[in-house]
Amino acid sequence: MQNISVMDDGIRLSAVLERPDAGRCPLVIVLHGFTSNKDKPHTLAACEAMREAGFATLRFDLYGHGESGGAFKDHTLHKWISNTLTVLDYARSLDFVTDIYLSGHSQGGLMAALVGGMAPDLVKGLILRAPAFMIPRCAREGNMLGRSFDPLRIPDEIDVIKGLTLSGNYIRVAQTVRAEEAIDRFPGPVLILHGDADDVVPLDEARAAAERYRQCHLAVIPGETHHFDRAPEQMRTVIRDWLIARKRAGCD
Repeated sequence: MQNISVMDDGIRLSAVLERPDAGRCPLVIVLHGFTSNKDKPHTLAACEAMREAGFATLRFDLYGHGESGGAFKDHTLHKWISNTLTVLDYARSLDFVTDIYLSGHSQGGLMAALVGGMAPDLVKGLILRAPAFMIPRCAREGNMLGRSFDPLRIPDEIDVIKGLTLSGNYIRVAQTVRAEEAIDRFPGPVLILHGDADDVVPLDEARAAAERYRQCHLAVIPGETHHFDRAPEQMRTVIRDWLIARKRAGCD
């Protein structure tokens, strides 16, 4: 395990790089979700499954979260996009990396999908866990995180969960994002995992995305929650088996 820092326009991003062995191998960049960080148990479990499949993992804290710089209040999807593209560039500079995959949970899943659509030539595949594709649409409709607002008169601040506050710029930026366009631009293999007991992101969001992607496998885990804390081994098995199949397909 190697603790590293990556700088993005003056913001320090805290990251952890782990390799399954000393040889050349593919790598998965792993993104956490809203109010989360790179060290949550479900993220660590997903990373372990990836390394068991022979993939290196590079998990990092995004702007305003965990050990990275920036204030939570000031984070936006655009800043997270910049962070992810910067980490992608760093991953491309590693001499042992053969292919790069993106993986994300919730808002991080949306982010992985957006960057995958921006860089389909650089990203081999996507692993999306309960991806929050509805964030941009909810921002345009004026209903986010249980708060209603006039989408044409956005407040300077909005209170969110856990007593945290977001700048209105988060909403302004989210309103401009088109997740559907990113989905349509990505031709590679996609794995979406979603629990049918998720009370944060509706399962229908995953189903709609899976139908839209050109080659996507949707794994619905019975009884699982948004944070994959009831049946983590099922999540691990799906990720591990899917990645092993990708490696075998690359060798055919």
